[in-house]
Amino acid sequence: MKESEGEVVREYVPIDERSIHGVTFDGKLVWFARDDELVAFDPESEKVVQRHAIPAADAGTAFDGAHIYQLAHGEILVIDPKSGVVERKLPAPGKGEATGMAWSDGYLWIGQYSGKKIHKVDAKTGEVVKTLATDRFVTGVSCVGGALWHGSIGEGKSPELRRLASDGTVVESISVAVGKISGVERTPKGEFWCGGENGKLRLVRPRVS
Repeated sequence: MKESEGEVVREYVPIDERSIHGVTFDGKLVWFARDDELVAFDPESEKVVQRHAIPAADAGTAFDGAHIYQLAHGEILVIDPKSGVVERKLPAPGKGEATGMAWSDGYLWIGQYSGKKIHKVDAKTGEVVKTLATDRFVTGVSCVGGALWHGSIGEGKSPELRRLASDGTVVESISVAVGKISGVERTPKGEFWCGGENGKLRLVRPRVS
């Protein structure tokens, strides 16, 4: 397994110290959930540009190129990012423990926190087609370019970003010396947008030696 340390490139508090949950990136804006709303943040201008009221938006967030997917109280909400309208709903796996979420090629990858699992879900039907087991708590999930990553905490260690093989084996880990990693989204450049403690949003990358 490849192991490295991560460094925080940028750190923001977009609104206030309320917790950030799910995080996704549409190529320009970072979208994140915080309890009862979905927020779009522009890191270039360092300004919040959209806020949509989404009750119980307290977990993972994903983007498929047209819609935002948001976990909320055991459901997956499919949202128009321009209007904030919930267009449809799907059941979420994990019996209320669903955490991180990512979209890739018509499927959603959804973390189950204390169950230490990641479920592959059909984004049209909500059917679970595959489940991977891991050995640490799952706090956020990202799948970009076929690479499946998840954020983790537990076992008295620093939070980590971990890349999994198709069978769930950990093939790479990046230790990040921060208080918490919640939502995670990898960028095409190999950096990560991560939710953190006290309303923090961080851009993280592997440390260059």
